[in-house]
Amino acid sequence: MKTKHLFIAFIITAIAQAFVPLKMVYDSEVTERTGTVYKFKTAPIDPEDPFRGKYVRLNYDMSSYPTNDTTWVYGEPVYITLKTDKEGFADIASISHQAPDDGTDYVVGNCRYSAKDKIFFSLEFDRYYMEESKAPEAETFYRSYNQNAENKKPAYALVAVKDGNAVLKDVIIDDIPIREYVLKERDKQ
Repeated sequence: MKTKHLFIAFIITAIAQAFVPLKMVYDSEVTERTGTVYKFKTAPIDPEDPFRGKYVRLNYDMSSYPTNDTTWVYGEPVYITLKTDKEGFADIASISHQAPDDGTDYVVGNCRYSAKDKIFFSLEFDRYYMEESKAPEAETFYRSYNQNAENKKPAYALVAVKDGNAVLKDVIIDDIPIREYVLKERDKQ
């Protein structure tokens, strides 16, 4: 009898352990395929994760919002309702302590700190992973592109958003994907 209960508990645990990562993958795929795609203006940094490889770390122009709400706490989720500005980039429509339930697109950030009239937050989709051979060059080209005042087109990230899930699809420099931009710049050298 005891063995039967242990076996049933084992099966339930195994199913639960398989369900969680499969659900995460499913949610990401649904978001990427059917979510609304927004362009987020970015500014890069290039770190390395020893377990996941090279990536371009992205900072977003959208990292603060004016508010008189002084109840924000470090690490608390910030629900950011999105709109599109006149140039076609993602912009903040509003922020909240709770997820909106009216079907509007939103992303989740984390409160970094709040001042008397502004909240500062980080967005959860701040790592763009690349092949190790291209990531250092991508960072170099990306940084020099952003620092060149002659470039009229901003670099940005394409992010699919659906039901609070966000999937970073690509990083765009000079209207082409960053992987292609690296190859184009290699050919020039």
